[in-house]
Amino acid sequence: MPTILITGGTGLIGRNLTRLLIEKGCRVIILTRNTKKANKKIRKAFSSIQDPTLISTAAWSVRNQTIDVDAIGEADYIVHLAGAGVAEKRWTARRKKEIVSSRTKSSALIVKALSENSNKVKAVISASAIGWYTPTPISNQQTVTRIETDPPDQGFLGETCRLWEESIGQVTLMHKRLVKLRTGIVLSNEGGAFKSFKRPIRWGLGTILGDGRQIISWIHVEDLCRIYWEAINNEQWSGVYNAVAPAPVTNKVFILALARKIKGNFFIPIHVPSFVLKLTLGEMSIEVLKSANISEEKLRRAGFQFLYPSVEAAFDQLTAISRRDAK
Repeated sequence: MPTILITGGTGLIGRNLTRLLIEKGCRVIILTRNTKKANKKIRKAFSSIQDPTLISTAAWSVRNQTIDVDAIGEADYIVHLAGAGVAEKRWTARRKKEIVSSRTKSSALIVKALSENSNKVKAVISASAIGWYTPTPISNQQTVTRIETDPPDQGFLGETCRLWEESIGQVTLMHKRLVKLRTGIVLSNEGGAFKSFKRPIRWGLGTILGDGRQIISWIHVEDLCRIYWEAINNEQWSGVYNAVAPAPVTNKVFILALARKIKGNFFIPIHVPSFVLKLTLGEMSIEVLKSANISEEKLRRAGFQFLYPSVEAAFDQLTAISRRDAK
């Protein structure tokens, strides 16, 4: 029974991944700043687990650069998800610093712990993001796709991703296998961007952002967790992979397809002008309006098969669950 140590384990991806790992027969240790608070969340989120000993918590503090060395010693694999939410708050100078440091300092702590303590860790699987990439030009966005070897964008998120990946990259000096997953927009009913997309639709408004031509590269949370499992389980996986579905769509197509799935024909499509987004979101609006046509070809060449290859398939599953839970 392998033991997986997860940072950011109580977040959206962490919760879903933990559930999958336990189903696969793994033991999970979640690193957290507050073990008491995390244990409450775990009891609530995983109340149906038959063997509660399969999931536990261990303490770490990125600020103080301390970590439970016993947890490091028990781990066979580390999944590094920790990082301040990019879209949770307006990008003030202070928030931008927090977004970067939460990623680089947490990575530095993992590297330090592995270098200073005896361990049996075979691989580190680290989150990254498609914010790495330069925007796809609107004029030829259907033919230009971004691949893993492309250089980072010069903007804030591109630089953040570069520093993030470099900071965890030091584990390879210890001969640990490293996989970095550049993740697109995650679709889940439990939180994240998808809930924000759905909210105005519930009121009958299909809110298209800007002119709606920007491409969204997305991934269903279940497929994303399966990608993490493959990255853990398959020793051939190494380096960077784009964790995105094979059918990116424009913002307009995405919103209208979701609105039809939720409201049928009973909604009004409206455009939220770019200047309104800039006023309300500030610098973050650049990312909202950014077109990102990202290739998943490397994943497919590695043998990964998607359960939800199209937005229609993803929406069918997510809205069916919403209707079932509402009953």
